Amino acid sequence: GDPNADSWDESIHARAQKFFNLRAKDADQMVFGEELISLEKIEDFSQVLAPEAKHLGTLTAPREFNLMFKTVVGALGSDDDASFLRPETAQGIFVNFKNVLDSTRIRVPFGIAQQGKSFRNEITPRNFTFRSREFEQMECEFFCSPSSSRAWYEYWRNRRFQWYISLGLASEKLRLREHDPEELAHYSVGTADIEYAFPFLPEGEYGELEGIAHRGDFDLRSHMEGKLINRDGKLEVELNENGKPKHRGCGKDLSYFDDQTRERYIPHVVEPSAGADRATLAFLCEAYDEDECPDENGKMSKRVVLRFHPRLAPVKAAVFPLVKKDGMPELASEIYGELKKHFVTFYDEKGAVGRRYRRQDEIGTPFCITVDSQTLEDGTVTVRDRDTLEQWRVHKDELVAEITKKING
Repeated sequence: GDPNADSWDESIHARAQKFFNLRAKDADQMVFGEELISLEKIEDFSQVLAPEAKHLGTLTAPREFNLMFKTVVGALGSDDDASFLRPETAQGIFVNFKNVLDSTRIRVPFGIAQQGKSFRNEITPRNFTFRSREFEQMECEFFCSPSSSRAWYEYWRNRRFQWYISLGLASEKLRLREHDPEELAHYSVGTADIEYAFPFLPEGEYGELEGIAHRGDFDLRSHMEGKLINRDGKLEVELNENGKPKHRGCGKDLSYFDDQTRERYIPHVVEPSAGADRATLAFLCEAYDEDECPDENGKMSKRVVLRFHPRLAPVKAAVFPLVKKDGMPELASEIYGELKKHFVTFYDEKGAVGRRYRRQDEIGTPFCITVDSQTLEDGTVTVRDRDTLEQWRVHKDELVAEITKKING
């Protein structure tokens, strides 16, 4: 054998013992495997080290956990009144698929999008709004023909990934991760997650922002026929002991007739599903920055700034009179009144102009507009950029066009 192999093994054992903070007697019992092993296949848990455990034998066998939020409807509170809050917004879309199809006369492919509250009985809510029991969900169910569904899945997967980049998330902090076959839900043809390197996660780890799932015809078939199960790679209706559907569907025909190809089929579904709370948290984490810039006295000092993409900034522009005299407040108020017709605008005349800049930097306002003595002469105002600190003059009558161009550019 290789004389270096033993020393290599000892080194690995020592590093593992230190990493897991193991006692020496437990470390001696440590067994290294080259392959990942499912917890369901482990027979003796006494030799398995739990995450962050001090010693062996604390990990229990996996068990099923209901992530649906249970509640009671009505005043009596009996078992018959048990109900569950929705864990996703999607099912309401599938229930109304036929209604939308008939009332709008729309043709496949088309999508139905919805935003709303969802609830999950999370075991350990943590990291602010990253994982919570009540959250805001944005979902789109995109219905398409079986033959084009793979192409549409790839389209939505790439389109959604680019959406986050277009609104300011750094591409090096994002990744598009395709699920391995063993990760896929029983109904899924393919699933990809858009993940972001949140600052509160260990280096190299990512948190999910959005999932894009190719759900095949599972959902519409389930509502038509009843609960489906995967049997040898094929979706079949789950039957009871009498050979009838264990959980019945609605019985309605949810198939679609394509009058151009003259074929009838059950549409396939591609589902982008995003958490609005997580996306907001990611944009906040990406935008937060601290730098140094001159204060009102010209000295370099620390500045807290939210570098939101202008389209995401809650306030698009702020208007300041340089001083509270000489007609500047009146003219600034007039400009403010015109700008707020087009986008959210803030007016501030209190304190030194430098401090007013800092206040707007902290809430992410991309553009500050100052009315000064030159404005009274030629009608031009100073526009200041939040990120570059660049200042330039624009005529007050051209401000709406200038700010709109900057926001959309």
